[in-house]
Amino acid sequence: MTDTTAGQADRIEGVLVATAAGDALGAGYEFTTPAAGEEITMCGGGPFGFAPGEWTDDTAMAVGVAEGAVAGDLRTPAGLDVVAAGFLRWYGGGPKDVGNQTRRVLGGRVDDTGSGLARAAAELHEQTGHTGGNGSLMRTAPVALRYLADADACIDAARRVSDLTHADPEAAQACALWSFAIRHAVLTGTFDGARLYLEVAAPAERDRWGPRLDQAERGGPADFPNNGWVVHALQTAWWAITTTDDSGPGHLPAALERAVRAGNDTDTTAAIAGGLLGARWGRSAVPAEWQAKLHGWPGYRADDLARLAGAVALAATRTG
Repeated sequence: MTDTTAGQADRIEGVLVATAAGDALGAGYEFTTPAAGEEITMCGGGPFGFAPGEWTDDTAMAVGVAEGAVAGDLRTPAGLDVVAAGFLRWYGGGPKDVGNQTRRVLGGRVDDTGSGLARAAAELHEQTGHTGGNGSLMRTAPVALRYLADADACIDAARRVSDLTHADPEAAQACALWSFAIRHAVLTGTFDGARLYLEVAAPAERDRWGPRLDQAERGGPADFPNNGWVVHALQTAWWAITTTDDSGPGHLPAALERAVRAGNDTDTTAAIAGGLLGARWGRSAVPAEWQAKLHGWPGYRADDLARLAGAVALAATRTG
């Protein structure tokens, strides 16, 4: 990708800004299910006491991925080392909220490198067999921006970044599917990428994820209630996107509110949905009043996220 249209530039910025908007919107409702008539606002609060507009670990870790993507190729040890350093810098600051699985990996690492994190994640998977949380999917959006010119590289990098903390194969598959969809949305302004990914996936993976997308489009949150699990988290985000009127850019805030209304891990499902919604509709579709409130680690605001997203996309043009 050597040239960027104005629409694509808006969509590039939208990837991180809308991720953060969904994250901050859902933070005040985490582990609850909002009542049908309850207004969804960027109110803050929740179990971890976030300020209005403050993003959580979802966006903070996405920033770490984005910084690694600016610095180098996420498919290489050097690139993954930068991501690992970002994760550990954030974790060392004592964040308000850290996912249980991520905490165990970051706290139990062999060393501070990407390979050290991946080994700790693999060991945890061997010990428990249950490492398919949504914590790698929530941060995967920046991967798409680094590989706008190369779909295969996007898939490969998404899996590698997922493996830093989540060794479960389904976590890697979900990150590959979602990153591919975000990449496609930035380039084309459509949501077609989720289904197109199934055409390039291995047959077993296609057969597994096709019916899951079908269920998300035809069912509802009661069909995928455990959205702390990566599969149900992706289904919740896809449900919110595909069952909300998408005739205009108002689709973005409406779908984010819908993701929050699904309940449970509301900040994460809305952050996941936000990455793809922002890639489709752009930063310009994120309400101005939400953008004005957005802030979080490492002291960034919406404009900083937009600049970081642009830097990731620019890195792709410089180094392939």
